Amino acid sequence: MPELIHKVLKEKEGSYYTVGFTVPENVVKITVSYDYHRETKGFMSDLHPTNTIDIGLEDAEGRFLGWSGSAHKSIYVGEFGSTRGYLSEPIMPGEWKIIVGAYHVAGDSVDVKYNIEFEYKKELLVFGDLHVHSDASDGQFDIYTLGKMAREQNLDFLAVANHNNFAENFNLPKIDGLTFIKAVEWTHYKGHINFFGAAAPFGNSFISNSFEETEKLIDDAKRLGALISVNHPKCRFCPYTWDNYDCFDMMEIWNGPMRPSNIDAIKLWTDFLKQGKRLPIVGGSDYHRPHSPAKLGNPVTAVYTQSRKDEDILTALRNGHSFVTSSADGVRLKLKYGEAVMGDETAFKPCEKLGITAENLKMTSLILVTDKYEKKLCRPSNGKIEIAEPLCSDIEFAYIKAVKGIGKASVICAITNPIYFKNNKEELN
Repeated sequence: MPELIHKVLKEKEGSYYTVGFTVPENVVKITVSYDYHRETKGFMSDLHPTNTIDIGLEDAEGRFLGWSGSAHKSIYVGEFGSTRGYLSEPIMPGEWKIIVGAYHVAGDSVDVKYNIEFEYKKELLVFGDLHVHSDASDGQFDIYTLGKMAREQNLDFLAVANHNNFAENFNLPKIDGLTFIKAVEWTHYKGHINFFGAAAPFGNSFISNSFEETEKLIDDAKRLGALISVNHPKCRFCPYTWDNYDCFDMMEIWNGPMRPSNIDAIKLWTDFLKQGKRLPIVGGSDYHRPHSPAKLGNPVTAVYTQSRKDEDILTALRNGHSFVTSSADGVRLKLKYGEAVMGDETAFKPCEKLGITAENLKMTSLILVTDKYEKKLCRPSNGKIEIAEPLCSDIEFAYIKAVKGIGKASVICAITNPIYFKNNKEELN
């Protein structure tokens, strides 16, 4: 938006009024900066009064969003964070108002220059930990402390999934820049399952004494809108021991530090893909307390989403538009095949290549995995690389894993969801 110049007249001194500006559709953040001439600044302005113009903000529905006097020369508002003293709310299009406080006008008038910037809705890459425990179950920290810790690690969302306990979902704290995902870890002697998105995913009790009862519990949770993930299925201490995986929406293939049980989970997931079962992958730290192998934000699930809203993040997770990486500062991956991205299904095209973008590489190699073959795509690399890789016409899926080291000493440091390919032999013929 172009600069808005407003003249504050001497006759307005000591009064409040508004100046309007138009907010278009699809705005997620508004920043208003302003400036004007001041003869003196700081404590000197108390001794020698000069121009002092205060600022506040109203939205298109006339709601008062906040006031900062003349303390800040730039303020911002948005659904997921605002300048202190301002409400964080969704941005509604329409006629907004700057509240002008004409505290002191030194001369006949003073020109105030307002610069209004809009940040529009677009695809975002956000990072979050989907498996954390608070002191509401067997974790050490309260949920607010965990949220602050998550922001310190540049996480954008957090799921505090306590064992058979969802009380905190009804009183989630509000922390600028952080989206809380409602979650509970259904904890059973035969396996652990995360329920995402529903505040109370089971209506009566978590108790189940058969797979049939478990299946009903899951179905009931899905009717309430829950997204279901089977957790650490190959864990040495609490594996998932029922044979049926058909009821799950996702699979946690990376739990805590990378170790043999995670490698086994990735192999299990890949075997499912080869059988035609499509389960998007997620990862989470399973963080409980300091000084343990599990560290908050290791690993994280990275999600390509349309917004930071919990429902948009969950939709992207359900669709597989995501990858798992060691941390928010870890390897970043993106796959494209024509218009298709990770999690999508598409037809094979003879002239099309798989587009692979990898960033934050630190002596890292990329490996292409399909149902027919695996292929190392590059030598250990640093920084950012882009690869256009031709594919065989008869594959059913393709995903990428980033690894450090060689052979048995290699360690997976990031892994994507696949792009799936239709059975299109007739089309090719």
